[in-house]
Amino acid sequence: MPGRLLRLLALLQSRREWSGTELAERLGVTDRTVRRDVERLRSLDYPVTGTTGTAGGYRLASGKNVPPLLLDDDEAVAVAIGLAGAAASGVAGIEDSSMSALAKLERVLPARLRPSVAAVGAAEVVGQVGAPRVDPGLLAVLAACCRDLEIVAFSYKSRRGEASRRRVEPAQLVSVARQWYLLAFDPDRADWRTFRVDRIADVAPTRHHFTARELPAADAATYLAESFAGAEYRHWVRMVVQLPADAVHRSFFQGSPGSISPLGENACEFRLSADSTVLLVQYVGAIVALGADYTLEASPEALEQLRTVGRRLAGG
Repeated sequence: MPGRLLRLLALLQSRREWSGTELAERLGVTDRTVRRDVERLRSLDYPVTGTTGTAGGYRLASGKNVPPLLLDDDEAVAVAIGLAGAAASGVAGIEDSSMSALAKLERVLPARLRPSVAAVGAAEVVGQVGAPRVDPGLLAVLAACCRDLEIVAFSYKSRRGEASRRRVEPAQLVSVARQWYLLAFDPDRADWRTFRVDRIADVAPTRHHFTARELPAADAATYLAESFAGAEYRHWVRMVVQLPADAVHRSFFQGSPGSISPLGENACEFRLSADSTVLLVQYVGAIVALGADYTLEASPEALEQLRTVGRRLAGG
């Protein structure tokens, strides 16, 4: 099979649907050449479906003659990195599966890529101890519903233990500090909601589709961070730190669930609310370790916890 057809197959595998113009730009050919190459793939019994017109596109459908997975060099290394880090992903039972998949990937790759993939596989990734574990099958169903714009129903238990049945328009899965969240629009509440995936059960795709809505923020991760910062929980802390906001941002290697707002060039405000005083102590400790001057206010329970930790660190 000519090299261009292989590249076309690889592109069709990498995304759900492509327009003819996009494929032509990627391959460096004309739209007419793309149409001709698609017909050649079809003549080889590859199931490439398409629609005509200005909004037309091409898709590699499921079928008995779907080609083997084609990865370029960067894609192969990216997959290896993802598999090596899967053990720390918070997904239950995936450690052995990820290493098995990595071994299979290494065997089928071109010889020039095997040393790179083997080196990645030898790396160690440290996960967060005690983080909630989620079912990989559940993640797969939710991810597919996000991709296919399919309404999904599920049971959900709130942080207060209240159970409800939800029917939502899923937008995106987001992993924050090894914890998985689903961002979705809830028509019954006429608003966007975030759901912790480890609290979701009895998932049922409905086979009813929806039109994608504009996200309520620049992206799902930004919306999640803003939601965390604006939420009001039992415990809270507020710090004014004599450092630029960017410097405080960088102190949290996995990001912060709180808000960091600049107060001029060399000062910022940090706010965080949580159900756990332990979480507050962790983030306050990270800021104090920066060595800058600060002032602090906190809820009574959080303040007492901070004092207790401070006395223990001082040996008192």
